[in-house]
Amino acid sequence: MARRKPAPPSRRSRWTLLLRGALSLAVVGALAAGWLVIWLARDLPDTTQLAPAERTGAITLLDREGRVITRRGGGVGVAITADHLPERLVTAVLAVEDRRFYSHFGIDLIGTGRAALANMRAGGVVQGGSTITQQLAKNLFLSPERTYRRKAQEMMLALMLEHRYSKDEILALYLNRVYFGAGAWGADAASQRYFSQSVHDLSWGEAALLAGLLKAPSRYSPASDARRAAVRATVVLDLMHDTGAINEAERVAAAEVPIRVSRGLSSPGAGWFADWVVGQVREQTSVRDTDLVVYTTLDVDAQRAAELALTQGLADPEIARGAQTGALIALDGAGGVRALVGGTDYTRSPFNRAINARRQPGSAFKPFVYAAAFEGGFSPDDVFDDAPVSYGTWSPENYNGRYEGRMTLEEAFATSSNAIAVQLSEATGRGWVLRTAQRMGIESPMENTRAVALGAYEVTPLELAGAYAPFMNGGLRVDPHAITRIETAAGETVFEREIPAPELVLAARVRSDMDRLFAASVARGTSRNAAVPGRIVRGKTGTTNDNRDAWFVGWSDGLLTAVWTGNDDGSPTDHAVGGAGPARIFARFVTNAPAVGAPSTTMVGARAEPGPAEAGPDADASVSSAAGNDAIGALLQRLGSGE
Repeated sequence: MARRKPAPPSRRSRWTLLLRGALSLAVVGALAAGWLVIWLARDLPDTTQLAPAERTGAITLLDREGRVITRRGGGVGVAITADHLPERLVTAVLAVEDRRFYSHFGIDLIGTGRAALANMRAGGVVQGGSTITQQLAKNLFLSPERTYRRKAQEMMLALMLEHRYSKDEILALYLNRVYFGAGAWGADAASQRYFSQSVHDLSWGEAALLAGLLKAPSRYSPASDARRAAVRATVVLDLMHDTGAINEAERVAAAEVPIRVSRGLSSPGAGWFADWVVGQVREQTSVRDTDLVVYTTLDVDAQRAAELALTQGLADPEIARGAQTGALIALDGAGGVRALVGGTDYTRSPFNRAINARRQPGSAFKPFVYAAAFEGGFSPDDVFDDAPVSYGTWSPENYNGRYEGRMTLEEAFATSSNAIAVQLSEATGRGWVLRTAQRMGIESPMENTRAVALGAYEVTPLELAGAYAPFMNGGLRVDPHAITRIETAAGETVFEREIPAPELVLAARVRSDMDRLFAASVARGTSRNAAVPGRIVRGKTGTTNDNRDAWFVGWSDGLLTAVWTGNDDGSPTDHAVGGAGPARIFARFVTNAPAVGAPSTTMVGARAEPGPAEAGPDADASVSSAAGNDAIGALLQRLGSGE
């Protein structure tokens, strides 16, 4: 029996099937969308309670005369409220960030579509379509990662914020929390930081400058680049004119009026000092939510002179000789930091070379060799032979390979003879040289090798300057420091530096002998370029292999200064030497820096660390005091002992 073919479905049946399929897909799509919403919303924060941003305590740094150096932290000013919005700033912000703020529902579909089209054409991200509400959501709750999930969450939060808050409330929240650069969080804090006035008193030009910072706060901050900030403010004024927020006359007037930005630092390069000190403030006190006033040892006048001397010096090819950067640090006789410059441009490179850069001191280490020798019985009049020497496979050479024959230790120091410095170190005993340097303030690790006499082990400029201080201040060891006292804004002292008991580390005879050497170096030796007419100057140069590092460390009128020049990557310079660039930079600095005055030589209660001659014979460090005017015999005796 033949099977009957099924009858074709009727038109009505086909529509029924299609409808059922569409409903099924709709249900599945709704379930998927619901699941997606739940997945996106599962870790979204609660937006029902948004308090003003918490304020952290501000830190105000004062110099030794009570002058303001800078103010850090405390980056949230007076809270802006929805019923008292700063009209001019709001106008500027909306013109540059979100023109349709009052007409969209949290997501600007027109702006998003336009940005997406522009990005597609450019093949990359060239425009952003986020509204102010979306930016607030991101700043309040979300991480800065760029993923589709985060973007979707941002949109969801924006819709929630728009549902729960009015437009003016959203603007107030945004302006209170957004970052304006230079440590200023919130519009009022930024207005106080840059213009020393309330956000409600801004001019059109000032409002445009603040609004222009939102795109890239660090790049456009007037604290970093005033010219770039001014150009950006002009762009914002043009946008405000395009939207009809201001007329042509107002735009021209605002563009023509100079914007005076409050100087955040007493001097551009004081940022290195401020960074260093603020880090110590947090270590010295646990106070976080209270404003603090920090009294420091810095002298603003000396700081400006130091910045000018270093930047102008390195800008001169004859002085820099291929050195791209440098550092300068100046101490008073007690170890207080009077000036600190950690490079040539803080805004471009805030790395603090004066504190953190570790470089070989070269011949700038030789004073410790000579001081140890004088403690052991040598004198500046003892004679050595400036001639090639070899110790196994190691043969240290003088600069430029020149040798002058027999000369006194005073002349050897002045001409910075490497051959004699090594001979003297071996005759004295390397162990005693190391202990002398450590006793005076060198804390970096050094090995007991013959190369130590030539400064082969790295130190920081701060460390080297501190170790030189006993040569200047009457033989007292110092603890380089910057903070003397910390108070709350109400005047309560929360930290005060304890003045350590004096520790005499150089005997009077040794100091006198070393003063002869430092004077000879400046008068007729490698330090001649450090001389300043009418000033008593003492110091020593240093240059390392391949001219990678050039140093001068010296003092005048109670101000001890270490200058280093070189390259961050340690590459060789174009024959930069300590007697050229650093010595001249030092001379420029001390010429313009305020004198500290002669250091006190009164050492009440000080106790001298005995040198070898005072403590008796030492198997590793002592040298016969009967060396007379010719130390060759003593040298041969030491070398013959196999030390």
